[in-house]
Amino acid sequence: MTIEFGVFDHLDNDHLPMSVYYEQRLKLIELYDRFGFEAYHLAEHHATSLGMAPSPNVFLAAVAQRAKRLRFGPMVYALPLYHPLRLAEEICMLDQLSGGRMEIGFGRGSSPTEISYFGVDAAKTEEVFQDYLPRVLAAIETGVMHCPENSEPFRAVTLKVSSVQKPTPRVWYGVHLPASAARAARRGWHTVYLDLDTQARECNEVFRLVWRETHGARPLPLMGLGRFIVVAETDAKAQAVAARAYPHWHAGFNHLFNVMGKTPSHPRPSTFAEISAQGKAVAGSPATVAAFLRGQLTRSQCNYCVGQFAFGDQSLAELEESVALFAERVMPALRDLDTLAEAAE
Repeated sequence: MTIEFGVFDHLDNDHLPMSVYYEQRLKLIELYDRFGFEAYHLAEHHATSLGMAPSPNVFLAAVAQRAKRLRFGPMVYALPLYHPLRLAEEICMLDQLSGGRMEIGFGRGSSPTEISYFGVDAAKTEEVFQDYLPRVLAAIETGVMHCPENSEPFRAVTLKVSSVQKPTPRVWYGVHLPASAARAARRGWHTVYLDLDTQARECNEVFRLVWRETHGARPLPLMGLGRFIVVAETDAKAQAVAARAYPHWHAGFNHLFNVMGKTPSHPRPSTFAEISAQGKAVAGSPATVAAFLRGQLTRSQCNYCVGQFAFGDQSLAELEESVALFAERVMPALRDLDTLAEAAE
């Protein structure tokens, strides 16, 4: 199984008028589409410059029309903030609007402050997640949403919209621990890791073992490794862009935690040099980036390279150059890298 390539996007902005920003990001998504990326994964955040798509589905409706081949979806819906009936209906709408290109990912919500702003008890998000998720997936698959909290005759609601993809669009899960990798494997979900390559490898080894036990010889899903990526003609140029842009992203990432005097559950270092040293980011020429990702993908045994190309105050021209160089000179160098075959040896 060869490497596929995707995009992760926080949709962060602290420097452009919103109308200009949205149009530039949609132009960039058209570029992802033309260059053959597999999927575009959009984060959900609220009340921070990291969250210029507080309603992911509104932005994804625009993506459905601007991109013609690219698959897309949330990474992830903060599930406790949705009523399961509305969410199931909107997922089906987006799958129809895109001709069956919707991807779906679910989580509890990584920021307790953001969850609390909606009047949801952050201590109960796991309980809500476990209640809502099977209801949403079952409603998409069967066309009936079961609402046990409602009185008769409103406990079973028939959806009048359905998904193109059957039984549901592909499901994605963010993984940090082997136990969550095993859970995703049993359920047949695709995964994304943002941690160290060694941690991702540990999770992937568990994932493959549980997958074979549960699904036999069925082909493995995509197992993604997410990394900040900036590409330019020279290492110096790429590193200068990344060093300038990253602190803007970092400020948005930490904003609400700073307001509340709390520490993020998955903290990020304050400079691009530091996060690069951790192996979670790369900025350089096509050759430098290809060599870095070859090592990361091989060690992690991931088969899906997920780039966070757009972050901070990068200009559209800088982003277009970075994505074009990645697609034209990095992707071909990695496409035939079979990390799963190497893992089996």
